[in-house]
Amino acid sequence: MTRITVRPCPFRESEMLRQSGLHPVLARLYASRGATGEKELSTELNAMLPPAGLLHIDLAAKFLADAIAQNKKLVIVADYDCDGATACAVGLRGLRMLGAHVDYIVPNRFEYGYGLTPEIVALTQKEKSPDVIVTVDNGIASVDGVAAANARGIAVVVTDHHLPGDHLPDAAVIVNPNQPECGFPSKNLAGVGVMFYVLLALRAEMRQRGVFDQQNQPKLDTLLDLVALGTVADVVKLDANNRILVAQGLKRMRAGRMCAGIAALFRVAGREPRNASPFDLGFALGPRLNAAGRLADMALGIECLTTDDEGRAWQIAQELNSINADRKDIEREMQDVALLHLDDFQPQDSNTITVFDESWHQGVIGIVASRLKDKFYRPTITFAPGGEGLIKGSGRSIPGFHLRDALDLVSKHAPSLIQKFGGHAMAAGLTLRTEDFPAFQQAFESVGKSWLQIHQLERVVETDGPLEEAYYTTDFIRLLETQVWGQGFPPPIFCDDFKLISQRILKERHLKLVLEKNKLRYDAIWFGHTDTLPENIHVAFRLDANEYNGVTRVQLLVEHID
Repeated sequence: MTRITVRPCPFRESEMLRQSGLHPVLARLYASRGATGEKELSTELNAMLPPAGLLHIDLAAKFLADAIAQNKKLVIVADYDCDGATACAVGLRGLRMLGAHVDYIVPNRFEYGYGLTPEIVALTQKEKSPDVIVTVDNGIASVDGVAAANARGIAVVVTDHHLPGDHLPDAAVIVNPNQPECGFPSKNLAGVGVMFYVLLALRAEMRQRGVFDQQNQPKLDTLLDLVALGTVADVVKLDANNRILVAQGLKRMRAGRMCAGIAALFRVAGREPRNASPFDLGFALGPRLNAAGRLADMALGIECLTTDDEGRAWQIAQELNSINADRKDIEREMQDVALLHLDDFQPQDSNTITVFDESWHQGVIGIVASRLKDKFYRPTITFAPGGEGLIKGSGRSIPGFHLRDALDLVSKHAPSLIQKFGGHAMAAGLTLRTEDFPAFQQAFESVGKSWLQIHQLERVVETDGPLEEAYYTTDFIRLLETQVWGQGFPPPIFCDDFKLISQRILKERHLKLVLEKNKLRYDAIWFGHTDTLPENIHVAFRLDANEYNGVTRVQLLVEHID
């Protein structure tokens, strides 16, 4: 079931924003998303939270400044998703600008799994012989891996944003806004954001030591294109601080100031950097980079983001594009199989979904979980074979069901059931023995039954209410497109009552509609639906500028119809 609601909007705050000079509709949109002061609206760099608020960032800066001064070899251990790849690229580019001797390694997800494991430490020592390992987008749960590094005389600096377990690793320094006692006001930094902050603190430390001054210090803001891409692609909440990072990165892209790899990804995705939006980063660039980690080797994605050779960047972008096309084919097949498994699935009987299939590809299960979660609106975990009698699961959740905490509860009730797990509220991963799948299915469902009420299992399309007639324009759409929308700061959806003038089916899959209100007519399209609609309908929609034969017209993209 789906229902349309209107997001409450505090009138006083909205009015104050409007009086401060903000467009009246934007004032309403911002106020209803909790951004009530001008301070939260600023996307200028000087409005960014200062690095000093991150626990131990001063220690990390001193430690890395010493390592650079002593010409120690640093090796970044990256993660194999888009956040991990951009964090690695930011770390490599930034540390090199600051004079460090630095290399990287990215574990192959199928051989080594996630994070700094003792096996990865051994491999890193064998291949790269580091003095210091710097983790990006991982490490907070790597208690054994850090111990293994310490035993080999390798110091570890952990930079991460994932939630910690009961014990922290014994690293030289840990920088993570989510570690205990860290008072940093934004807990939503992505891994790439944490690494960027570490570089800012390191540069300040080196200024203090007289290595640089304000005039000759490296310009770290050149890394903001990468920071924006990783932040959007990792679907972290776009709070005021993350919106600054993303807005600044987009501003650089629109001005044509981006690394060769990002420019090549725009080109291969058929997108225009001069109109760069969070949507492009999340749905065009991010998936192409992620595909490398899912099906091949993320080293390819990292090379794309670190090369300054435009020809090489273009070559890799094309390769990533074709890997992504393969990923889509595999995903389509897996989704069909998943729906067969769920053929007799009765939503009223289950609060969760868990599916395992022998034929599935480990790299794509997360996307399939996401699609099933969208379709059935239940916390969903899909499993693929993981070798040696194990299966690996990737889960996606719905609001109100903290996935990592749910797995934690299962493992506390049945300590031998889950081999390992980790993640966030909305996404998590785990490993089980194949024969334990049915027991896990039951245990996970019982957490679902105890945590979720019936009303939480109903999809709600939250809207911003009706839009005044004067704003159904391409100019207003352009204004909306210049703002930063995304996770936790959702793009505007409006709703209103319309009279249905006509409907026809496009390509056997979509509905093309003409709607009318107050004698004004609007074109609309509802993708993936072919239902026959009544004459009077309540429509939730987004505004879209549709270009056809050189003419741009406003069309409504339907989200739901009551």
